[in-house]
Amino acid sequence: MTTLFFYAIIFTVIPMEVMEVILYSRKNCQWCERAKMLFDNLDVKYTEYKYQEHFTKNDFISEFGEDATFPQISINTKHIGGFKDTLHYFQENNLI
Repeated sequence: MTTLFFYAIIFTVIPMEVMEVILYSRKNCQWCERAKMLFDNLDVKYTEYKYQEHFTKNDFISEFGEDATFPQISINTKHIGGFKDTLHYFQENNLI
């Protein structure tokens, strides 16, 4: 007698419409603009916090460290990193 086992792989992909995306940006930042373009093109809603308008340099350093660059992006309370890190995150999760 042969027994067949079926295995199911379950991927947990968060639909883009329920993602909570936080973008920390600054003026004259091409990578910040690219991140916003990515989110806009994918219809991802995001909250943008701007340097010197919503937070200080000390706030930024205490949150992300002295070596952090702009933008910094968090998705569903998970810190992803900069634009390239976010792009990789979207690719790895088959969101783009």
